[in-house]
Amino acid sequence: MSVNGKKVLHMDRNPYYGGESASITPLEDLYKRFKIPGAPPASMGRGRDWNVDLIPKFLMANGQLVKMLLYTEVTRYLDFKVTEGSFVYKGGKIYKVPSTEAEALASSLMGLFEKRRFRKFLVYVANFDEKDPRTLEGIDPKKTAMREVYKKFDLGQDVIDFTGHALALYRTDDYLDQPCCETINRIKLYSESLARYGKSPYLYPLYGLGELPQGFARLSAIYGGTYMLNKPIEEIIVQNGKVIGVKSEGEIARCKQLICDPSYVKDRVEKVGQVIRVICILSHPIKNTNDANSCQIIIPQNQVNRKSDIYVCMISSAHNVAAQGKYIAIVSTTVETKEPEKEIRPALELLEPIEQKFVSISDLLVPKDLGTESQIFISRTYDATTHFETTCDDIKDIYKRMTGSEFDFEEMKRKKNDIYGED
Repeated sequence: MSVNGKKVLHMDRNPYYGGESASITPLEDLYKRFKIPGAPPASMGRGRDWNVDLIPKFLMANGQLVKMLLYTEVTRYLDFKVTEGSFVYKGGKIYKVPSTEAEALASSLMGLFEKRRFRKFLVYVANFDEKDPRTLEGIDPKKTAMREVYKKFDLGQDVIDFTGHALALYRTDDYLDQPCCETINRIKLYSESLARYGKSPYLYPLYGLGELPQGFARLSAIYGGTYMLNKPIEEIIVQNGKVIGVKSEGEIARCKQLICDPSYVKDRVEKVGQVIRVICILSHPIKNTNDANSCQIIIPQNQVNRKSDIYVCMISSAHNVAAQGKYIAIVSTTVETKEPEKEIRPALELLEPIEQKFVSISDLLVPKDLGTESQIFISRTYDATTHFETTCDDIKDIYKRMTGSEFDFEEMKRKKNDIYGED
Protein backbone atom coordinates (compact mmCIF):
# COMPACT_ATOMS: atom_id res chain seq x y z
CA MET A 1 0.00 0.00 0.00
CA SER A 2 2.89 2.40 0.77
CA VAL A 3 4.57 1.60 -2.55
CA ASN A 4 1.19 2.33 -4.17
CA GLY A 5 1.26 5.85 -2.79
CA LYS A 6 -1.21 5.34 0.08
CA LYS A 7 -0.57 7.09 3.42
CA VAL A 8 -0.08 4.21 5.86
CA LEU A 9 -0.19 4.31 9.66
CA HIS A 10 0.63 0.95 11.23
CA MET A 11 -0.45 0.49 14.86
CA ASP A 12 0.33 -2.63 16.89
CA ARG A 13 -0.75 -3.29 20.48
CA ASN A 14 2.37 -5.48 20.99
CA PRO A 15 5.84 -4.19 21.86
CA TYR A 16 7.30 -6.36 19.05
CA TYR A 17 6.75 -6.81 15.31
CA GLY A 18 4.75 -9.58 13.67
CA GLY A 19 1.66 -10.14 15.83
CA GLU A 20 0.86 -13.83 16.13
CA SER A 21 3.72 -14.82 13.81
CA ALA A 22 6.45 -13.12 15.84
CA SER A 23 9.76 -14.68 16.88
CA ILE A 24 10.10 -14.49 20.66
CA THR A 25 13.38 -13.42 22.26
CA PRO A 26 14.90 -13.78 24.86
CA LEU A 27 13.97 -17.37 25.84
CA GLU A 28 12.72 -16.09 29.23
CA ASP A 29 9.86 -14.34 27.40
CA LEU A 30 8.78 -17.61 25.79
CA TYR A 31 8.62 -19.31 29.22
CA LYS A 32 6.53 -16.37 30.52
CA ARG A 33 4.26 -16.39 27.48
CA PHE A 34 3.44 -20.09 27.96
CA LYS A 35 3.23 -19.65 31.76
CA ILE A 36 6.02 -22.13 32.45
CA PRO A 37 7.16 -21.60 36.06
CA GLY A 38 10.77 -20.65 36.84
CA ALA A 39 13.56 -19.49 34.56
CA PRO A 40 14.99 -21.56 31.69
CA PRO A 41 17.71 -23.95 33.00
CA ALA A 42 21.37 -22.97 32.49
CA SER A 43 21.69 -25.81 29.93
CA MET A 44 19.60 -23.66 27.53
CA GLY A 45 22.49 -21.18 27.16
CA ARG A 46 22.00 -17.42 26.83
CA GLY A 47 18.37 -16.31 26.59
CA ARG A 48 19.33 -13.69 23.98
CA ASP A 49 20.58 -16.39 21.59
CA TRP A 50 17.01 -17.59 21.06
CA ASN A 51 14.46 -16.33 18.51
CA VAL A 52 11.57 -18.77 18.67
CA ASP A 53 8.86 -18.59 16.01
CA LEU A 54 5.33 -18.91 17.36
CA ILE A 55 4.14 -20.12 13.97
CA PRO A 56 6.37 -22.50 12.01
CA LYS A 57 6.71 -21.87 8.28
CA PHE A 58 9.30 -22.12 5.52
CA LEU A 59 9.40 -20.17 2.26
CA MET A 60 9.09 -22.03 -1.06
CA ALA A 61 12.20 -20.94 -2.99
CA ASN A 62 10.15 -20.22 -6.10
CA GLY A 63 6.95 -19.29 -4.30
CA GLN A 64 4.95 -16.08 -4.08
CA LEU A 65 6.52 -14.69 -0.90
CA VAL A 66 10.04 -14.95 -2.30
CA LYS A 67 8.82 -13.10 -5.41
CA MET A 68 7.28 -10.38 -3.21
CA LEU A 69 10.53 -10.10 -1.22
CA LEU A 70 12.66 -9.91 -4.37
CA TYR A 71 10.44 -7.41 -6.17
CA THR A 72 10.14 -5.13 -3.16
CA GLU A 73 13.85 -5.64 -2.39
CA VAL A 74 13.00 -6.49 1.22
CA THR A 75 15.70 -9.14 0.58
CA ARG A 76 18.21 -6.36 1.38
CA TYR A 77 17.34 -6.72 5.05
CA LEU A 78 17.28 -10.51 5.24
CA ASP A 79 19.60 -13.49 4.92
CA PHE A 80 18.27 -16.91 4.01
CA LYS A 81 19.49 -20.46 4.35
CA VAL A 82 18.22 -23.46 2.42
CA THR A 83 16.51 -26.09 4.56
CA GLU A 84 18.58 -29.27 4.43
CA GLY A 85 15.92 -31.79 3.62
CA SER A 86 12.29 -32.71 3.38
CA PHE A 87 11.15 -36.03 4.82
CA VAL A 88 7.97 -38.04 4.65
CA TYR A 89 6.58 -40.51 7.19
CA LYS A 90 5.60 -43.99 6.08
CA GLY A 91 4.84 -47.01 8.27
CA GLY A 92 6.35 -45.44 11.38
CA LYS A 93 9.67 -44.50 9.71
CA ILE A 94 10.82 -41.35 7.97
CA TYR A 95 12.26 -41.23 4.44
CA LYS A 96 13.91 -38.39 2.57
CA VAL A 97 11.71 -36.91 -0.13
CA PRO A 98 13.89 -37.47 -3.21
CA SER A 99 15.20 -34.18 -4.53
CA THR A 100 17.06 -35.38 -7.63
CA GLU A 101 16.50 -38.08 -10.20
CA ALA A 102 19.39 -40.06 -8.73
CA GLU A 103 17.86 -39.81 -5.25
CA ALA A 104 14.47 -40.88 -6.62
CA LEU A 105 16.00 -43.98 -8.19
CA ALA A 106 17.89 -44.84 -5.00
CA SER A 107 14.97 -44.11 -2.66
CA SER A 108 13.52 -46.97 -0.64
CA LEU A 109 10.13 -45.22 -0.71
CA MET A 110 9.09 -47.15 -3.83
CA GLY A 111 9.86 -50.32 -5.71
CA LEU A 112 11.72 -50.34 -9.02
CA PHE A 113 8.72 -50.50 -11.39
CA GLU A 114 6.90 -47.89 -9.33
CA LYS A 115 9.95 -45.62 -9.76
CA ARG A 116 9.78 -45.87 -13.54
CA ARG A 117 6.08 -45.00 -13.56
CA PHE A 118 6.69 -42.15 -11.12
CA ARG A 119 9.50 -40.82 -13.31
CA LYS A 120 7.18 -40.85 -16.34
CA PHE A 121 4.62 -38.92 -14.31
CA LEU A 122 7.23 -36.30 -13.27
CA VAL A 123 8.37 -35.85 -16.87
CA TYR A 124 4.72 -35.33 -17.84
CA VAL A 125 4.30 -32.72 -15.09
CA ALA A 126 7.48 -30.87 -16.10
CA ASN A 127 6.32 -30.59 -19.73
CA PHE A 128 2.69 -29.83 -18.85
CA ASP A 129 1.48 -26.56 -20.34
CA GLU A 130 -2.23 -25.73 -20.28
CA LYS A 131 -1.90 -23.69 -23.45
CA ASP A 132 -0.22 -26.46 -25.45
CA PRO A 133 -2.61 -29.40 -26.09
CA ARG A 134 0.30 -31.60 -27.25
CA THR A 135 1.65 -31.69 -23.68
CA LEU A 136 -1.71 -32.72 -22.17
CA GLU A 137 -1.92 -36.29 -23.54
CA GLY A 138 -5.71 -36.24 -23.55
CA ILE A 139 -6.08 -34.80 -20.05
CA ASP A 140 -8.33 -31.75 -19.65
CA PRO A 141 -6.68 -29.54 -16.99
CA LYS A 142 -9.99 -27.92 -16.03
CA LYS A 143 -12.08 -31.11 -16.02
CA THR A 144 -10.04 -34.27 -15.41
CA ALA A 145 -9.84 -35.11 -11.69
CA MET A 146 -6.36 -35.71 -10.21
CA ARG A 147 -7.46 -39.23 -9.27
CA GLU A 148 -7.78 -40.02 -13.01
CA VAL A 149 -4.30 -38.65 -13.74
CA TYR A 150 -2.79 -40.96 -11.10
CA LYS A 151 -4.70 -43.84 -12.69
CA LYS A 152 -3.38 -42.98 -16.13
CA PHE A 153 0.19 -43.35 -14.82
CA ASP A 154 -0.77 -46.39 -12.74
CA LEU A 155 0.63 -44.94 -9.50
CA GLY A 156 0.08 -46.91 -6.27
CA GLN A 157 -1.40 -45.59 -3.00
CA ASP A 158 1.96 -44.87 -1.29
CA VAL A 159 3.20 -42.85 -4.24
CA ILE A 160 -0.11 -40.99 -4.44
CA ASP A 161 0.17 -40.11 -0.72
CA PHE A 162 3.70 -38.94 -1.13
CA THR A 163 2.95 -36.90 -4.30
CA GLY A 164 -0.18 -35.22 -2.96
CA HIS A 165 1.16 -34.46 0.50
CA ALA A 166 4.94 -34.12 0.25
CA LEU A 167 5.16 -32.56 -3.24
CA ALA A 168 1.82 -30.83 -3.88
CA LEU A 169 1.64 -30.11 -0.11
CA TYR A 170 -2.08 -30.76 0.32
CA ARG A 171 -3.22 -31.26 3.92
CA THR A 172 -6.20 -33.47 3.08
CA ASP A 173 -7.29 -35.77 0.22
CA ASP A 174 -10.10 -33.52 -1.06
CA TYR A 175 -7.92 -32.53 -4.02
CA LEU A 176 -8.22 -36.01 -5.60
CA ASP A 177 -11.67 -35.24 -6.98
CA GLN A 178 -10.88 -31.69 -8.09
CA PRO A 179 -9.58 -30.68 -11.56
CA CYS A 180 -5.92 -31.71 -11.89
CA CYS A 181 -4.59 -28.35 -13.06
CA GLU A 182 -4.01 -26.94 -9.55
CA THR A 183 -2.22 -30.11 -8.34
CA ILE A 184 0.05 -30.26 -11.37
CA ASN A 185 0.99 -26.60 -10.89
CA ARG A 186 1.74 -27.25 -7.21
CA ILE A 187 4.09 -30.12 -8.12
CA LYS A 188 5.72 -27.82 -10.71
CA LEU A 189 6.24 -25.14 -8.00
CA TYR A 190 7.88 -27.76 -5.78
CA SER A 191 10.22 -28.95 -8.56
CA GLU A 192 11.12 -25.41 -9.66
CA SER A 193 11.79 -24.38 -6.04
CA LEU A 194 13.96 -27.44 -5.62
CA ALA A 195 15.84 -26.71 -8.84
CA ARG A 196 16.96 -23.35 -7.46
CA TYR A 197 19.08 -24.67 -4.60
CA GLY A 198 19.10 -28.44 -4.79
CA LYS A 199 18.79 -29.64 -1.17
CA SER A 200 15.14 -28.86 -0.60
CA PRO A 201 12.62 -26.36 -1.95
CA TYR A 202 12.46 -24.44 1.34
CA LEU A 203 14.24 -21.32 2.59
CA TYR A 204 14.37 -19.93 6.12
CA PRO A 205 15.53 -16.47 7.29
CA LEU A 206 18.42 -16.13 9.75
CA TYR A 207 17.16 -14.86 13.14
CA GLY A 208 13.67 -16.27 12.54
CA LEU A 209 10.46 -15.44 10.72
CA GLY A 210 9.97 -12.32 12.85
CA GLU A 211 12.50 -10.72 10.47
CA LEU A 212 9.94 -10.76 7.64
CA PRO A 213 7.42 -8.25 9.06
CA GLN A 214 10.35 -6.04 10.12
CA GLY A 215 11.71 -6.06 6.57
CA PHE A 216 8.32 -5.04 5.16
CA ALA A 217 8.01 -2.35 7.87
CA ARG A 218 11.33 -0.82 6.77
CA LEU A 219 10.22 -0.80 3.16
CA SER A 220 6.94 0.87 4.13
CA ALA A 221 8.90 3.51 6.08
CA ILE A 222 11.02 4.32 3.01
CA TYR A 223 7.74 5.14 1.25
CA GLY A 224 6.52 7.35 4.10
CA GLY A 225 4.70 4.76 6.20
CA THR A 226 4.56 5.40 9.98
CA TYR A 227 4.97 2.64 12.56
CA MET A 228 3.72 2.61 16.16
CA LEU A 229 4.45 -0.39 18.38
CA ASN A 230 3.01 -0.67 21.90
CA LYS A 231 -0.10 1.22 20.80
CA PRO A 232 -3.30 0.04 22.48
CA ILE A 233 -6.37 0.03 20.22
CA GLU A 234 -9.37 1.27 22.20
CA GLU A 235 -12.03 1.43 19.53
CA ILE A 236 -12.55 1.13 15.80
CA ILE A 237 -14.89 3.99 14.94
CA VAL A 238 -17.60 3.20 12.42
CA GLN A 239 -20.10 5.76 11.08
CA ASN A 240 -23.06 4.77 8.89
CA GLY A 241 -21.57 1.29 8.59
CA LYS A 242 -18.20 2.58 7.31
CA VAL A 243 -14.88 2.86 9.18
CA ILE A 244 -13.72 6.44 9.77
CA GLY A 245 -10.93 6.01 12.32
CA VAL A 246 -9.19 4.22 15.16
CA LYS A 247 -9.13 5.47 18.75
CA SER A 248 -5.98 4.98 20.83
CA GLU A 249 -5.00 6.61 24.13
CA GLY A 250 -7.74 9.22 23.75
CA GLU A 251 -6.73 10.28 20.22
CA ILE A 252 -8.39 9.38 16.93
CA ALA A 253 -6.41 8.52 13.81
CA ARG A 254 -8.75 9.01 10.85
CA CYS A 255 -8.75 6.64 7.87
CA LYS A 256 -10.68 5.62 4.78
CA GLN A 257 -9.65 1.95 4.91
CA LEU A 258 -8.49 -0.34 7.70
CA ILE A 259 -6.57 -3.63 7.52
CA CYS A 260 -6.28 -5.78 10.64
CA ASP A 261 -5.94 -9.32 11.90
CA PRO A 262 -8.95 -11.10 13.51
CA SER A 263 -7.82 -10.37 17.09
CA TYR A 264 -8.76 -6.68 16.72
CA VAL A 265 -12.34 -7.31 15.50
CA LYS A 266 -13.74 -10.29 17.40
CA ASP A 267 -17.33 -9.48 16.35
CA ARG A 268 -16.55 -9.45 12.61
CA VAL A 269 -14.93 -12.89 12.35
CA GLU A 270 -16.06 -16.51 12.72
CA LYS A 271 -14.28 -19.64 13.90
CA VAL A 272 -13.79 -22.38 11.31
CA GLY A 273 -11.52 -24.75 13.25
CA GLN A 274 -8.40 -24.96 15.41
CA VAL A 275 -4.68 -25.55 14.97
CA ILE A 276 -2.43 -27.16 17.58
CA ARG A 277 1.26 -26.20 17.58
CA VAL A 278 3.90 -27.64 19.89
CA ILE A 279 7.31 -25.98 20.10
CA CYS A 280 9.92 -28.53 21.23
CA ILE A 281 13.46 -27.73 22.32
CA LEU A 282 15.92 -30.57 21.61
CA SER A 283 19.63 -31.10 22.22
CA HIS A 284 20.02 -33.39 19.22
CA PRO A 285 19.11 -33.49 15.53
CA ILE A 286 16.06 -35.59 14.64
CA LYS A 287 16.86 -39.30 14.19
CA ASN A 288 17.14 -40.65 10.61
CA THR A 289 17.50 -37.18 9.06
CA ASN A 290 21.24 -37.58 8.47
CA ASP A 291 21.92 -35.07 11.30
CA ALA A 292 20.28 -32.25 9.30
CA ASN A 293 20.43 -28.85 11.03
CA SER A 294 17.05 -28.03 9.49
CA CYS A 295 14.31 -30.10 7.88
CA GLN A 296 10.63 -30.60 7.34
CA ILE A 297 8.79 -33.85 8.06
CA ILE A 298 5.33 -34.48 6.64
CA ILE A 299 3.16 -37.17 8.18
CA PRO A 300 0.45 -37.89 5.57
CA GLN A 301 -3.00 -38.16 7.16
CA ASN A 302 -3.82 -41.74 6.17
CA GLN A 303 -0.52 -43.00 7.63
CA VAL A 304 -1.95 -42.09 11.04
CA ASN A 305 -5.71 -42.48 10.36
CA ARG A 306 -6.49 -38.77 10.19
CA LYS A 307 -8.12 -36.35 7.76
CA SER A 308 -5.27 -33.80 7.76
CA ASP A 309 -1.49 -34.08 7.72
CA ILE A 310 0.83 -33.45 10.68
CA TYR A 311 3.87 -31.27 10.00
CA VAL A 312 7.22 -30.93 11.75
CA CYS A 313 9.50 -27.96 11.01
CA MET A 314 12.97 -28.12 12.51
CA ILE A 315 15.62 -25.38 12.65
CA SER A 316 18.63 -24.86 14.92
CA SER A 317 21.52 -22.71 16.06
CA ALA A 318 22.67 -22.70 12.40
CA HIS A 319 19.87 -20.17 11.78
CA ASN A 320 20.68 -17.96 14.79
CA VAL A 321 17.40 -18.93 16.45
CA ALA A 322 18.73 -21.14 19.26
CA ALA A 323 21.75 -21.47 21.56
CA GLN A 324 24.74 -23.48 20.30
CA GLY A 325 23.94 -27.18 19.91
CA LYS A 326 20.19 -26.69 20.36
CA TYR A 327 17.39 -27.49 17.93
CA ILE A 328 13.81 -26.20 17.73
CA ALA A 329 11.20 -28.56 16.26
CA ILE A 330 7.65 -27.29 15.88
CA VAL A 331 4.81 -29.75 15.33
CA SER A 332 1.53 -28.49 13.90
CA THR A 333 -1.75 -29.80 12.57
CA THR A 334 -5.44 -29.03 12.24
CA VAL A 335 -7.33 -30.20 15.34
CA GLU A 336 -9.79 -33.05 14.64
CA THR A 337 -10.75 -34.41 18.09
CA LYS A 338 -11.37 -33.32 21.68
CA GLU A 339 -7.82 -34.42 22.59
CA PRO A 340 -5.47 -32.52 20.26
CA GLU A 341 -2.34 -33.48 22.21
CA LYS A 342 -3.01 -37.15 21.51
CA GLU A 343 -3.37 -36.40 17.79
CA ILE A 344 0.22 -35.22 17.44
CA ARG A 345 1.79 -38.10 19.38
CA PRO A 346 3.24 -39.79 16.24
CA ALA A 347 5.21 -36.59 15.53
CA LEU A 348 6.44 -36.15 19.10
CA GLU A 349 7.69 -39.75 19.11
CA LEU A 350 10.04 -38.87 16.24
CA LEU A 351 11.57 -36.07 18.36
CA GLU A 352 12.33 -37.91 21.62
CA PRO A 353 13.96 -36.98 23.97
CA ILE A 354 12.35 -33.51 24.23
CA GLU A 355 13.87 -31.04 26.71
CA GLN A 356 10.97 -28.60 26.90
CA LYS A 357 7.55 -28.36 25.23
CA PHE A 358 5.37 -25.29 24.67
CA VAL A 359 1.82 -26.17 23.57
CA SER A 360 -0.63 -23.75 21.96
CA ILE A 361 -4.08 -24.35 20.51
CA SER A 362 -5.40 -21.47 18.41
CA ASP A 363 -8.71 -20.79 16.75
CA LEU A 364 -8.78 -20.47 12.97
CA LEU A 365 -10.70 -17.25 12.33
CA VAL A 366 -11.94 -15.85 9.03
CA PRO A 367 -13.76 -12.59 8.24
CA LYS A 368 -17.56 -12.78 8.06
CA ASP A 369 -17.65 -10.42 5.06
CA LEU A 370 -15.35 -9.03 2.37
CA GLY A 371 -15.18 -5.55 3.92
CA THR A 372 -16.74 -3.87 0.86
CA GLU A 373 -19.22 -1.84 2.91
CA SER A 374 -17.33 -1.23 6.16
CA GLN A 375 -13.93 -0.86 4.39
CA ILE A 376 -12.51 -2.98 7.24
CA PHE A 377 -10.36 -5.67 5.64
CA ILE A 378 -9.56 -8.60 7.89
CA SER A 379 -6.86 -11.19 7.29
CA ARG A 380 -7.34 -14.88 8.04
CA THR A 381 -5.56 -16.62 10.92
CA TYR A 382 -2.40 -18.51 9.91
CA ASP A 383 -3.28 -22.09 8.97
CA ALA A 384 -1.36 -25.31 9.67
CA THR A 385 0.54 -25.32 6.34
CA THR A 386 4.32 -25.05 6.64
CA HIS A 387 4.88 -22.53 3.88
CA PHE A 388 3.52 -19.09 3.03
CA GLU A 389 1.56 -19.85 -0.15
CA THR A 390 -1.91 -19.66 1.50
CA THR A 391 -0.86 -16.51 3.40
CA CYS A 392 0.18 -14.86 0.11
CA ASP A 393 -3.16 -15.79 -1.45
CA ASP A 394 -4.86 -14.03 1.47
CA ILE A 395 -2.68 -10.90 1.02
CA LYS A 396 -3.49 -10.80 -2.70
CA ASP A 397 -7.17 -11.26 -1.93
CA ILE A 398 -7.18 -8.36 0.57
CA TYR A 399 -5.33 -6.21 -1.99
CA LYS A 400 -7.98 -6.95 -4.59
CA ARG A 401 -10.85 -6.24 -2.17
CA MET A 402 -9.25 -2.90 -1.24
CA THR A 403 -8.20 -1.62 -4.64
CA GLY A 404 -10.54 -3.44 -7.00
CA SER A 405 -7.59 -4.66 -9.07
CA GLU A 406 -5.40 -7.78 -9.00
CA PHE A 407 -2.07 -7.60 -7.16
CA ASP A 408 0.56 -7.38 -9.89
CA PHE A 409 4.15 -8.28 -9.05
CA GLU A 410 5.45 -6.51 -12.16
CA GLU A 411 3.56 -3.32 -11.33
CA MET A 412 5.22 -3.22 -7.92
CA LYS A 413 8.62 -3.55 -9.60
CA ARG A 414 7.86 -0.67 -11.98
CA LYS A 415 6.75 1.65 -9.18
CA LYS A 416 9.98 0.96 -7.34
CA ASN A 417 12.05 1.72 -10.39
CA ASP A 418 10.36 5.13 -10.64
CA ILE A 419 11.72 5.95 -7.19
CA TYR A 420 15.05 4.14 -7.09
CA GLY A 421 15.85 4.12 -10.81
CA GLU A 422 16.75 0.93 -12.69
CA ASP A 423 19.42 -1.40 -11.28
